[in-house]
Amino acid sequence: MAEVEEKQAKPRHDETPLEAFASICGVLAVGLFVLTFVFQNFAIPSSSMVKALLVGDHVLVDRIALAPPAPYAPFIYYRNIRHGDIIVFYKPTLEANGEHLFLVKRVMGLPGDHIHLRGGIVYRNGVALDEPYAAKPSEFDYNAYRDDFPSVSPTTSVDVTAEWAEALPGYIQGQDLVVPPGMYFAMGDNRTVSLDSRFWGFVPRSNIVGRPLFVYWSFDTPESQEYKTSLADRLSWILHETIHFFDGTRWRRTLHRVK
Repeated sequence: MAEVEEKQAKPRHDETPLEAFASICGVLAVGLFVLTFVFQNFAIPSSSMVKALLVGDHVLVDRIALAPPAPYAPFIYYRNIRHGDIIVFYKPTLEANGEHLFLVKRVMGLPGDHIHLRGGIVYRNGVALDEPYAAKPSEFDYNAYRDDFPSVSPTTSVDVTAEWAEALPGYIQGQDLVVPPGMYFAMGDNRTVSLDSRFWGFVPRSNIVGRPLFVYWSFDTPESQEYKTSLADRLSWILHETIHFFDGTRWRRTLHRVK
C-alpha cells in the first residue's frame, strides 16, 4: 500500500520546450506529407466544368486512388481510370511562360476508344452518350471544328495548338479519333467554352494528378479573376474575400461531392 502511495506521489513530468517543439514539428511533418502526397487543394478558375464545378470552388483532390500502384504500399487502394471520371492533371502543352498548368476535365475516352462528336453529342465506340450535365451548342453558337470533331480540319480553329494540329490526322480512322495506349481523351462539361483534348490533344497517364473528391469552400468569383495575376490584384482579391467571406461564400456547396 505504501508503494502505491509513493508512486502516486511522484511529481508529473512536464513537457520541456524542446519536447513541445519536437511534437509540433512532428504534427507539421505529418500534415505536410498528407497534403503533398495524399490530398491536395485546388481552386477552380474557369467555367469549363459547369455544372459539376463552379468558378471559385475550392476542392480537395485525392492523389492516391488513381496513382500508379506502388509495390511498397500494397495496402493502399488503387483503381484504374474509368469513363466519366473527373480528373486533375497537368496540361500536356506548356504555357507561353514555360509553366505547367493544372486542368480539371472529365475522362471521355480510354485507350483504344473511338471518339467523335456530331452536333455537340459525343459518340464513343459508335454509341451516342447521354450526358444531361453537359452543355450543348445552339444554332447561334455552332462551331464546326468543336461540335463535329474531328470531321473538320483543325486549321479552322484558332484555339488549336500547332502540335495537335500536326499530330491529329495520324489518330483518325474513318470518322473517329482513336485514343492511343497510355493516353486519355478529356473534355469539359461546359462543351461550348471548354478548351480540352479537342484543342491540345491527349492526356498522358503520367500527367494525371488525381481526382477531386468534394468542395470544401466555394466563393463567388468572376472568371476574369484568373487573369489578374499581379501582386496588387492578388492582395486586393484576398482583402475582398476577407470582407465578403460570409455573404460571398456559397454555403450550399460546402462539402458538395464532385461527380
